[in-house]
Amino acid sequence: MASSAHDRLVDVVAAAVEVAAEAGEAGTYTDDVARTLTAVVGKVGARIAVDVEVRGFSSGWQEAVDLAGGGSLDGARVLRMPERPDDTESGS
Repeated sequence: MASSAHDRLVDVVAAAVEVAAEAGEAGTYTDDVARTLTAVVGKVGARIAVDVEVRGFSSGWQEAVDLAGGGSLDGARVLRMPERPDDTESGS
């Protein structure tokens, strides 16, 4: 099994190229085959991208929660911004 998103996408593209080559050798490669293979690569690629984004978000979120709770992550510090004054009294 591929270890990274890049490797997974490479595997999918390689499989699509292999299917295209086999279809070409068999004389069955058509516009529909090309469109279908392109759609498969596009959909799998989109799923891989979403998976990577979600995994990155949850990982970052866990780090932020740990740091906000007073924890430390490789020497990182949480810096809190001063509270903003209430704008309701400014008359705007």
